Amino acid sequence: MNEVIKAIKERRSIRSFKSEQITDEQLNAILEAGSYAASGMGEQRSMMVAVQNSEIIAEMSKANAEVMGADIDPFYGAPTVVVVFADSEAATPVEDGSLVIGNLMLAAYSEGVDSCWVHRAKEVFETEMGQKLKKEWGVPDSYAGIGNCILGYREEELPAPPDRKEGRIINA
Repeated sequence: MNEVIKAIKERRSIRSFKSEQITDEQLNAILEAGSYAASGMGEQRSMMVAVQNSEIIAEMSKANAEVMGADIDPFYGAPTVVVVFADSEAATPVEDGSLVIGNLMLAAYSEGVDSCWVHRAKEVFETEMGQKLKKEWGVPDSYAGIGNCILGYREEELPAPPDRKEGRIINA
């Protein structure tokens, strides 16, 4: 089977991570793949911020949980969080950022790293804390949070894929 299709079929969202950090080589390969995501009119108006500082991750996790009204760790103990931003003034910011996250998750799988997409980046980076982090990181004001891609090594076995629902493909 083609390696890309194999990765698409086998990759799963993981929600329980070891504390062990991924390697710099793995992170760089994953981020580079994210930078090759398709974008509206080829403008490449998205950004990725790789966070491995556990204090900042804890702060972002707390803010993310507050947005959802829960007292949990929405990052599931992952040691790396890649925050994806896109220029809200672009024609397709949500689509552009979403494609980046898709590339990040597939590249992570190919590197032996597990991942999960975590929502609420938009709301978190609209807060005072989020605005402060954006400024520290050099993310322009017009860039909005699209999503978080958490990365690490899973604690659990790789889940089996759910059965595919019927009627989702139509050849017209």
